[in-house]
Amino acid sequence: MVKGIAKINDPVGLHLRPAKDLSNKALAFKCKAELRRGNTTANIKSIISLLGACVKSGEEVEIICDGQDEEEALKAIMEILDRM
Repeated sequence: MVKGIAKINDPVGLHLRPAKDLSNKALAFKCKAELRRGNTTANIKSIISLLGACVKSGEEVEIICDGQDEEEALKAIMEILDRM
């Protein structure tokens, strides 16, 4: 299991376009990928789950990847979040 922290800087927060980008990237990996915001956990491989987390601009989220290719998945997901 690997973890990373990212801050959402997009003025709109985590909206449909970046959720789609995150989900599409996570689907390329075999490991489990989750986003945690407070007490809310979202499956990064699901756009609906990501949007349901209601992540606002300026909030920090924890990314957790667990499984076969976890290191590569975390790196790829964090790169997308860093561009937000």
